[in-house]
Amino acid sequence: MPAERYTSFPMKRKDFVTLVVAACAIAGSNTASVSPPVAPGLQPDGTVLLHNQWPIRPAGVQVPMDDLPVSLAIAPSGQFAAVLHAGYGPHNVTIIDLRTQVRIATVPVHEAFSGMAFSPDGRRLICGGGSDGVLHVFAFDRHALTPLPDITVAAGQAHAVVGGLALAPDGRTAFVTVLFASKIAAVDLTSGRSLWTTDLDLPPESAPAPKSAISDIAPNDSVIPRTLIIHSDPLGLAFDPGSQRLYASLWGCSDVAVLDARNGRILARWQVELHPNELLLSHVGSRLFVSNGGRNSVSALDTVSGQTIESLNSCFTPGGLPGSTPDSLCLSPDGRLLFAANADNNNIAVFDVSIPGKGRAIGFIPTGWFPTSVRMTPDGAQLLTLSGRGLGPASNARLSVRQLGSVPANSATGDGGSPIRTVQAGGGGSRQSFPYIGALYHGSLGIVDMPQGNDLDQALRRWTAVAESCHPAAVSPTAADSPVPSQRGAPSPLRYVIYIIKENRTYDQVFGDIREGNGDASLCLFPERTTPNLHRLVREFVLLDNFYANAEVSPSGHEWSTAAYASEFVERTWPINYGHKHSNVPYPAEGGFAAAIPALGYIWDRALAAGVSVRDYGEFVTGQATAEDPARSNLPALQGKVDPFYRGWDLHYSDLDRVRRFIVELHRFETAGDMPRLQVLRLPNDHTEAATAGALTPRAMVAQNDLAVGQLVEAISHSRFWPQTVIFIVEDDAQNGPDHVDAHRTEALVVSPYARRHAVDSTPYTTCSMLATIEHILNIEPMSQFDAAATPMRASFQAMADLGFYAAVPEQISLEERNPARTRAAAMSARLDFSREDAADEQIFNRIIWQSVRGEGSIMPAPVHAAFVRPIHAAHDDDD
Repeated sequence: MPAERYTSFPMKRKDFVTLVVAACAIAGSNTASVSPPVAPGLQPDGTVLLHNQWPIRPAGVQVPMDDLPVSLAIAPSGQFAAVLHAGYGPHNVTIIDLRTQVRIATVPVHEAFSGMAFSPDGRRLICGGGSDGVLHVFAFDRHALTPLPDITVAAGQAHAVVGGLALAPDGRTAFVTVLFASKIAAVDLTSGRSLWTTDLDLPPESAPAPKSAISDIAPNDSVIPRTLIIHSDPLGLAFDPGSQRLYASLWGCSDVAVLDARNGRILARWQVELHPNELLLSHVGSRLFVSNGGRNSVSALDTVSGQTIESLNSCFTPGGLPGSTPDSLCLSPDGRLLFAANADNNNIAVFDVSIPGKGRAIGFIPTGWFPTSVRMTPDGAQLLTLSGRGLGPASNARLSVRQLGSVPANSATGDGGSPIRTVQAGGGGSRQSFPYIGALYHGSLGIVDMPQGNDLDQALRRWTAVAESCHPAAVSPTAADSPVPSQRGAPSPLRYVIYIIKENRTYDQVFGDIREGNGDASLCLFPERTTPNLHRLVREFVLLDNFYANAEVSPSGHEWSTAAYASEFVERTWPINYGHKHSNVPYPAEGGFAAAIPALGYIWDRALAAGVSVRDYGEFVTGQATAEDPARSNLPALQGKVDPFYRGWDLHYSDLDRVRRFIVELHRFETAGDMPRLQVLRLPNDHTEAATAGALTPRAMVAQNDLAVGQLVEAISHSRFWPQTVIFIVEDDAQNGPDHVDAHRTEALVVSPYARRHAVDSTPYTTCSMLATIEHILNIEPMSQFDAAATPMRASFQAMADLGFYAAVPEQISLEERNPARTRAAAMSARLDFSREDAADEQIFNRIIWQSVRGEGSIMPAPVHAAFVRPIHAAHDDDD
């Protein structure tokens, strides 16, 4: 039986716009739509729409990879490629034969982070060993990859994570970066002897040290530091044998360190742009190219003077907002073309750099989701791209990419729509019955045949058109009388925004029992009896049944919820922090590390820049909110803006007490006659403590959170500010819970006199849509490409205000319901870590919550991830 072919067609901007406008029109009715709303997954035109509403359509043949491939190296022969996997699950090195596109070897490694290279003769492969503080070394021949003894670099050292790697041309000396310890080292690969180690800066005493794992179940946890950690965090390396100089990108700041490769002496620090990552020397060594992950740029430096020759813009729009995240570079063999992987734009930017100082963008090549590495074969015939998240997270309730055997090839690129070859899973093991969301990011290796001459020009035009169509623009119906202005700066009757960030629930877990929406009652764990206020609010105001969290977990969730973006530092770090319990890789977000801070900061930064007053309650804070230990933030913009007596993350502290504190502040503002126009609140207790003996049950904690929300809305609706106020409520992420549409679909609410009443809005929204709506109301500039491109939630609002008060619904179950002791679930919960959000293994955590509500013998359904591919039996070009 012949293999089925998988193909899809490029989504043009007009098609994407049509889909969104249609969804907005559907949402205009006051009842649930008969027509299905636009949801993540395969679209009618064959593109795959991600949960963040960005379509993908990669060029070339796609070979399935394992969990989060991050680094790619090509053997000197050009026949073999090595792929390093360093995600949530088991790490490994995989060898692909590029001629047959078949995986020929996979070897597990205990831990890695980045950095991999073949020796000049192609007989050895070396990669960084992450928290093990070693280099992993392998012997390689055409048929096998054989582990050799590791070489110690920084084993046992605090904060040490071995990452970037560069080899001397003789293959004897390796230069490596030691992340989080801010060191660079050189070792002799033959003897294993350390040649030198250089401290770029000493880690501050407040740097977080990893805790011992509570058990084999609980993932590694790192305490959030009390001061902002600002150090170098060297990541990428480039070695120039002619000058004997070693260049290191300093991920934690905006510099490149220049060292004498013979002794490690620091010669200079050259300024580039924010969060530089990969480095690349021109073939003659006169220029150093630096991809700046925090900006949409590649800096070209003169290697004699260190001056910037030019800055190449990797985004579609010159001067566009941050968010492209260029993270990898390669040159064509003749040195004329520079390729830059844009991780968050899902494409490769192509530049002609043949004339120094006169580089120009000549096109884009579409990739899979989140490209992490780009390389070209020595003969220039093929461009290889690693996509860290492949073609979208595959549902474990449906056939996966690996099980299907092939995934779409780009029929519009002229490559003939070649099907992907199926390869055997190796190293990473088989999938679990209920995989954690972080483990579902099985990436892909894209193999793109590169035409020459005029054929390349034509191919680049086609590829660029596809890539542009996968870069959506904000579209929504406009009305002159809408309280959400169509243009920033236009007047709005809404003056005050209260933005509430909760902690981890899917739509179906809470609203699956609401018949008017697209819910599945069989997955509803916290129905109306447990959450009467949430149910009343979405019935009295507007039900959002097609809303998706941009993030998977809390580190990226709190970043996306406040910045409409999560930096490469966060996205590359959290999978290891969550999945590798003894790792030195820290919890990366929420104001702990300067390396995580986006270029334009957070929503409070943009608000203050626009003259909008800000108050923060529990978000990005440390301290116990007492007179002796007041709440405070590491971030400069929040100094003096944090309520010192509002408690941040602490599951033993009631959300009802948090809201009581907020209401005290509300009354103070009423007396003063005004209140801050943007107030950000954290209400985290719907996270729950699972079945921990003696702790509140999941039902009680969710009910407590529900009542707190109801009391807050009641207080606001009876205040003098209610006629000009809108309350937005969102989960930072959905915690991989059960949902029949997608595990990113989550609970979100809009409450305001101007919110539509008794309505269902099925417009496809994301966290960034909510932020974009806030920005339009308060006249705040966007923070990234993602809130700028997101659809504002205008369909959730009405032109005329309804000033009716809200009355909180009393609890329907006991808020003091406690978990019993000496149960199997209690024993499992005792081994989980609740010291910070998402520190507990969520796969086990969700199962415990399910069984706590449904009974110990019940079986939790697998989470659904809708961006999957399905077989298409005919391929057609769609260039019209």
